[in-house]
Amino acid sequence: MVEKIFIIGAGRSGVSAALLARRKGFERVFISESSQPENSAELIQLFESNGIEYEFGRHSFELLDNFDLVVTSPGVPPNAPIIAEVTKRGKKIIGEIEFASQFIENPIIAITGTNGKTTTTALVDFIFKTAGWKSVSAGNIGTPLSDFVDKIDKDTVVVLEVSSYQLDRTERFKPDVAIILNITPDHLKYHSDYESYREAKFKIFANQDEKNLLILNFDDKETYLAKSFARGKVALFGFAELEFGAYVKGSDIFLRFPDPNKEEVLMKISEIKIPGIHNVYNSLAGIIAASYFDIENEIIRKALMEFPGVEHRLELVRSLDGVDYINDSKATNVDAAYYALRSYNRPIVWIAGGRSDGNDYEFLYDLVERNVKAIVAIGEARGEIFTSFCTLKRCYLEDTLEDAVLRAKEIAKPGDVVLFSPACKSFDMFKNFEHRGKVFKEIVNRLR
Repeated sequence: MVEKIFIIGAGRSGVSAALLARRKGFERVFISESSQPENSAELIQLFESNGIEYEFGRHSFELLDNFDLVVTSPGVPPNAPIIAEVTKRGKKIIGEIEFASQFIENPIIAITGTNGKTTTTALVDFIFKTAGWKSVSAGNIGTPLSDFVDKIDKDTVVVLEVSSYQLDRTERFKPDVAIILNITPDHLKYHSDYESYREAKFKIFANQDEKNLLILNFDDKETYLAKSFARGKVALFGFAELEFGAYVKGSDIFLRFPDPNKEEVLMKISEIKIPGIHNVYNSLAGIIAASYFDIENEIIRKALMEFPGVEHRLELVRSLDGVDYINDSKATNVDAAYYALRSYNRPIVWIAGGRSDGNDYEFLYDLVERNVKAIVAIGEARGEIFTSFCTLKRCYLEDTLEDAVLRAKEIAKPGDVVLFSPACKSFDMFKNFEHRGKVFKEIVNRLR
């Protein structure tokens, strides 16, 4: 048994893995953080009370030879010096998801995709809870998987959001149900190229067998490619009549699962509470996952009609003077913004911008021309957003998010939507997309 573990990163995943290692009786647990965390005093107290060794402000390469296993936090890129050093020394290196999954026997539904992961994870968890099942949501949605090991009943279903970062360092991870919602270029600074990014996503089903289920988006060609590599059963979802899975035909959702010979009408797409065509796709994937566990159609339908959505994803903050203010801070790439801009049939005042990740806005042109009234651009990418759209719509440049909201309020008329869907990463002005969304909501709620 591995007894000495070196953990890279003192974020949520790293700390959770360290505490799990201590609970499992590892002889030595060391956590190494290259920065000086803002909550270092709190962390020190936690580590010392649990017998965890630690360092802040550096990675001590010379200590690596004293450890059997290295667990890395998901945000540490493959080209980081510490990762190169681990590889050079021939040490085994895995991620927190891989580490935690070795100690958990609960049924796992794992969900990945470039967009929609968080919403679908929360939705599936909501369906199970509506059905009276014990379930938890974990992973990239907020709570590390390690937190739940030995703390939940064995029949509790784990609905696990997994990012490409987390999947990249898996080896034996084997969910009972794996869902790939969509794949478009993203996080290329981490993965170096699109092929590596897609390969990381495909690891979600790499260890599945005939007892397991892979759920794929039939309408997304990059996702559908996974079908030819699957070892287990494959169910599909989309807007075409399918032989095995869930699909939209006309205005209705149909289910042909788990019996491919039995087609059932589940509900109308207009009955789904959360808006947007992308949420129809998310719902279709969730329907199949729930049906796999024999949850009745009426309960699934009830859950889809009641599910309120998740914070920072097309979240209605308030209505003021006949204008709806929508927080879509989770839209950290152009694809996510595309789905947001498709979700409303009213004029949109679009607030966008942040840190670009090599964004290509061209495929938004037709949509912006049809649906957008004006654009307010902020952040590092504001210049490229202005240049991309200024010939199509009125564009404004603002220095802060508060200035942008005030400008949008000036422009919007009763019946309009002010949509904060940045299409960019948050790190130029904020800690993360949650921080960005919280600030947006605070500003909107101060409006008079």
